[in-house]
Amino acid sequence: MTDSPGVQERAVDRGEGLAERVWLVIGLVMATACIAQAFGRFTWGVVLPGARDDLLDGSNTVAGLFGTLNVAAYLVGTFAVAWMASRVTLVGLIRIGMVLSTSALGLAAIAPNGPTLAIALTVMGLGGALIWIPSPAIAARTLPPHRAGMAVGLVGSGIGVGVVFAGQMARYLDQRSDGDQVWQTLYRIEFGIAVIVLIGVFVFLRSHGDRPSATGGFGGITALKTVPGWIPATVAYAAFGFAYILVIGFLVARLEDDSGFTADQAATMFSVLGAATVLGGLSLGPLSDRIGRRVTLTSAFVLFGGCALLALTGTQPWVAIAAFGAGLMFSGMPALIIAHIVDHTTADTYGPAFSAATLAFGVTQMISPQIGGLLADQLGSFTWVFVLSASVSFIGAAFASRLEDRAPEVAAALTEPR
Repeated sequence: MTDSPGVQERAVDRGEGLAERVWLVIGLVMATACIAQAFGRFTWGVVLPGARDDLLDGSNTVAGLFGTLNVAAYLVGTFAVAWMASRVTLVGLIRIGMVLSTSALGLAAIAPNGPTLAIALTVMGLGGALIWIPSPAIAARTLPPHRAGMAVGLVGSGIGVGVVFAGQMARYLDQRSDGDQVWQTLYRIEFGIAVIVLIGVFVFLRSHGDRPSATGGFGGITALKTVPGWIPATVAYAAFGFAYILVIGFLVARLEDDSGFTADQAATMFSVLGAATVLGGLSLGPLSDRIGRRVTLTSAFVLFGGCALLALTGTQPWVAIAAFGAGLMFSGMPALIIAHIVDHTTADTYGPAFSAATLAFGVTQMISPQIGGLLADQLGSFTWVFVLSASVSFIGAAFASRLEDRAPEVAAALTEPR
């Protein structure tokens, strides 16, 4: 007996409605990741020269300290997530993070002095952690298990879209203004976008019966230890945190101060990096499914280090190639590490486990900007900042090479619903 045409049509409508709901959730999660990372963290790399000159007396050391405040708050946020995971759902964490990040963007948009901007960047870091850590799991849960890698990559691509937007908008504003407070205008625009996303999160993003995690141990360490190869994965994540921020955070300043690029040209290179970020997670994730996480992640670290060194040429097309390659690896490497953790955790253990891994990542992020700023001031250029980034990347490659490869059929089995 077959269903009547009316029943079939209603079934099709329900299926289409469900698909629309899925992609609405994915789009919202991508947007929140953009607010957390591209706006709340990486925009600082775009506005650093202007904010440094306007509010920080031209000091790279102080500018580096401000970057450190941002990532230190991110580190505090990872501790908060590990603690809050047993009390708040993943969607609840994102909502709290969005309130913090949106408020901080608004504060940065009107900051009259350095201390106020420091507070804004600190709150951005805290809110960013509360948004970013649960985002990949929510996206992976929304799509079928065999598309979890794609879901994680999509979240990363949302960051890339935001980085492109920040770079291009900075370029547009620089061309059409007298140069005064252009960086603050960019923050005002990002604040307006964040308000819209914040409303969308509260209206459309739902927990659907999800409960806070009841496991994980102190700081999530117990949950993390259940992940095979958790030590090399965690060290590799820490190396990534140290290396990438030296390139992302100081690329614009390096090109303007050391290579003679105009603000417009440097912003364009940052946009090239951001455009590649859109593709990184979506390309390296599926590639690792075919050739293995270990070889993919190891190669990505080596390529990122090579791009950091290539950027030192200061000439085109090498700088553009370096920016594109760095952006590709920048979004691809964390997607691989996150996918590794997602593969080996349950809904209960993912939040604490990823929070624990992110603690090491957060520590290296916290010290990296300050070290970079000090090196630049002491040595008079950003050359050794990029050399340091490359060196740490190669160390990350060594640890990534110790991850266990799994046969495709085993990896497929791990993505089955638990």
